[in-house]
Amino acid sequence: LIGFSLVEVEPDRAVMRLEVDDRHTSPLGTLHGGILCDIADGAMGCAWATRLAEGESYTTLELKINFLRPVWKGVLHAEAKVVRGGKTVGLIEARVTDEEGRLMAFATSTCMTLRGEKASGR
Repeated sequence: LIGFSLVEVEPDRAVMRLEVDDRHTSPLGTLHGGILCDIADGAMGCAWATRLAEGESYTTLELKINFLRPVWKGVLHAEAKVVRGGKTVGLIEARVTDEEGRLMAFATSTCMTLRGEKASGR
């Protein structure tokens, strides 16, 4: 529904792309902060998912984002990398940049791998 897509994925890294349009704006006319959260969270989740074994899943324990510049239109990329990955808990970061490579937002997430019954049905 939002329209972002996964454009790159490799171990411990993922990149999402979003073309910003009118459906993504807040009443003030700029990109809604929740959309920036969505693209960053999606990229961070995909980066963490590259570490999962068959039958495992994950959940987000914490997410933080800093909005650094306003966005009106254009294409955004969220590049996420695993900063520290333990057996169960990991720290992931995402940098959301515009077409000129300017940092628009910076996010971090703490993810937890779920195994066995906890991963069942997820």
